Amino acid sequence: MSTKSLADLYQEIIQKIDPYHSRKGLEKTPLRAEKAILEMTSGYHESIDESIENALYPAPSSELVTVKNIDFFSLCEHHLLPFYGHVHIGYIPNHQIIGLSKIPRIVEHYAKRLQLQEQLTSQIAKALLKYTNAQGVAVISVASHLCMQMRGIKKKSAQMQCSSYLGVFKNAEMKQEFLTNLLI
Repeated sequence: MSTKSLADLYQEIIQKIDPYHSRKGLEKTPLRAEKAILEMTSGYHESIDESIENALYPAPSSELVTVKNIDFFSLCEHHLLPFYGHVHIGYIPNHQIIGLSKIPRIVEHYAKRLQLQEQLTSQIAKALLKYTNAQGVAVISVASHLCMQMRGIKKKSAQMQCSSYLGVFKNAEMKQEFLTNLLI
């Protein structure tokens, strides 16, 4: 393992790709890039348990809870380029609910990693199921991938949608209720 800092490694990359790498505008770029990549991958170093502790409350009912349009940014593990979009989540409480702000925290926890959208969607669903002991969890993510928009096929308006349905959401009626709620 290299003993070089991330900033040193970014400096090497800049020197390899830019023949004018010593210009003033690039002077602090390695340090800024190091800070940015550490922030964008902070999900590896945060405790989801600490984020959720003391945020579970007795459930007044067992009706569908839906949270829509939770924005996220992540990095594609194949190209290290961003992908970004929204997550829509539904769950059926099983005697307890989770504090509303904790749902986006779960999304952020998994988004701030080198990621695949399919995996991100599944991880969010499994974590919400685990922490709430819900009867079921539904998660849909819709994202734009710069690895497909900026390079390769270069399809700028293409988006990817992934879903994960656990527990009672495997039932067609429950799945339909969730999808209908997303249209409201």
